[in-house]
Amino acid sequence: MILVDTIVVGARVRSLAPETDEAADAVAITAGRITAVGPRAEILPLAGPDTELITHPGATIVPGLVDAHSHPVYSLGIVRGLSLTGVHTYAELVAALEAGRDQQSDQEWFLAWGLDPTAFEGRPIGNAALHEVLGPDRPAYIKMFDAHSGIASASALARAGIDAPVTHADGSGAAGDADGNLTGHLIEFPTMEIVEKVMPALGFDDRVAQLRGLLSDMAAVGITAAHVMDLQDADALDLLAAIEADGELPVRLRISPWVTPETTDAEVAALVAMQGRGGRRYRVEGVKFFIDGTVEGGTAWLSRPDSEGEGLSSAWAPAEAYAERVRHFHREGVPTATHAIGERGIRFVAETLAALPPSGVPHRIEHIESVEDDVIALIGRSGIMASMQPTHCTHHVRADGTDDWSRRLGSERAGRAWRTADVRRSGATLALGSDWPVAAFDPWEIMADAQGRRHLAVPGSEAVGPEQALTAIEALQGYTTHAHRSVASDGGRLVPGAAADLVVVDRDPLGASPEELLGTRVLLTLVDGVPTHRA
Repeated sequence: MILVDTIVVGARVRSLAPETDEAADAVAITAGRITAVGPRAEILPLAGPDTELITHPGATIVPGLVDAHSHPVYSLGIVRGLSLTGVHTYAELVAALEAGRDQQSDQEWFLAWGLDPTAFEGRPIGNAALHEVLGPDRPAYIKMFDAHSGIASASALARAGIDAPVTHADGSGAAGDADGNLTGHLIEFPTMEIVEKVMPALGFDDRVAQLRGLLSDMAAVGITAAHVMDLQDADALDLLAAIEADGELPVRLRISPWVTPETTDAEVAALVAMQGRGGRRYRVEGVKFFIDGTVEGGTAWLSRPDSEGEGLSSAWAPAEAYAERVRHFHREGVPTATHAIGERGIRFVAETLAALPPSGVPHRIEHIESVEDDVIALIGRSGIMASMQPTHCTHHVRADGTDDWSRRLGSERAGRAWRTADVRRSGATLALGSDWPVAAFDPWEIMADAQGRRHLAVPGSEAVGPEQALTAIEALQGYTTHAHRSVASDGGRLVPGAAADLVVVDRDPLGASPEELLGTRVLLTLVDGVPTHRA
């Protein structure tokens, strides 16, 4: 007789497996695996004297949620100081900096993060507001919301040894004004890192504590796994090992290190050899590329220039070097994920992946912000996986086109914003995620916005591309079955034999309106049948 460890009972089970009894309202778990799913009348008799019975009347049991694009370790160096995620105007920026100045009065450096460039309201992006509030002599740094750009004060620039504007072939660099003076606007990772290396560093123990807390916060909203799109921090695996030495990770992590144009053949071989390395709940799997940067930074790879005359370069020169690297990883059986924002970049990546010989190795395109019809069709018929983040659209794009993203692209290309429904209708697998810390990781807000196509947390917000709304089942699948399918996993369903990763919530995500879904409360999160969160 099977000894059942745990039985979870609710009002209903949304197993996402069509063979499940429609009357199912209970799940039995043994040794971290699902033993049975069905009506409680069938499941409760499986209990033994030591079985834990967890009952939540009125609740819905769903598969564990997967954030398909996240940067939890990397975010520790970003989410520092003052949050500017709620700032939308220049006046609000100045007011926020004034409040933050007092909060950080005992710190040498002033740090902030999450600023949307739309807040400059057409002004050149630069450090004028920092100097106005803090003065030019205090080292200060703001990481912009997209994490692909930053703003440094004059003092911070001087400490980093940046003394003149520079623009590289890929669009990265330190911006200057018409008179050749530095504005403080730093574009893309290589330039930002020059300043970030002279900033005060966090200690290892502090980073362990912060990462454990962050992953616990993710579990509290129902996230049981995350696809980590970087391995940039030298101590990343050590941090995870330290957490597992003292317990379990609250969230499973699938980690895909970056491959850049500067990655050498020897480093590529090391990445291939690293596949599968990890611990009990984390492992290295796949690699991550960037074909371009961001629209707001002028580094997305576009078919024609944006309103600033920018956006005509790939992050790879020549782009064929990217394609050859992808082909190499494909031959080695290593999955790839490629950040692609602009329509030319998305097309190049899709054509590269579509030309690969069939092998069963999954390859994904990340973001897909503005894309043309024929490319969506190519993605769908070629079995290319798509990974998109709905709140990037609903939080940062305005229906009237006055946001920085829309202004740079123009109405035609902005009208193709985050075509989630079209990608899904093409037959493509569509995984959903947050890109934390670019956007908040609350999956219920993301699924709600994906259905409503507007910033539902802001009353009166207008829908952006309402025809691209996902259905309730499509949104939930994006966090479950499709997230798993995008990495060639059969998970995301509550079926016998599957890992007991599940979430109990206070409402039915397939019956709630987007507005109702926004207020979802997670009552219980299980990973391997073990609670990682209890309300």
